[in-house]
Amino acid sequence: MPEGPAAASVSLDRLFELAEVLGAMMQRGVGEWGLTTARAGVLWTLLDNGSMTQRALAERRGVTPRNVTGLLDALEMDGLIARGAHPTDRRATLVSLTEMGRSVTAALRGGRDGLAAELFADMPEVQLAAFRAGLETTITRLRGIEQAGC
Repeated sequence: MPEGPAAASVSLDRLFELAEVLGAMMQRGVGEWGLTTARAGVLWTLLDNGSMTQRALAERRGVTPRNVTGLLDALEMDGLIARGAHPTDRRATLVSLTEMGRSVTAALRGGRDGLAAELFADMPEVQLAAFRAGLETTITRLRGIEQAGC
């Protein structure tokens, strides 16, 4: 480490603070729509990947099938998702966004895009590119540490 262990520790402290601030903002933002971050994550996954089986959704979200069932029950009651028969597998249930679900995720995306514009508006592109590169390296290393079981 070029600046030594103290600089690395301070950098990690700043990442924890960033995670805390972003987490709180995200909870408030999705809460305005009556969602939890877990439910919003399901909506984002469906928006980004299209309709999928409950099992695939659970795997994609990194949760148990039982956990995803509870999330889907709440989202279905709110009219944000629909469950239906899979076209080729009688045993599987296909999960899709409803029109209301697409509207809510579009509104959430608009809020995210607005925050991004405000947050990075006056940051020079070279600095923003370096920031993204640093984040990519950090995320890749964290995933490697996590996979190693540390």
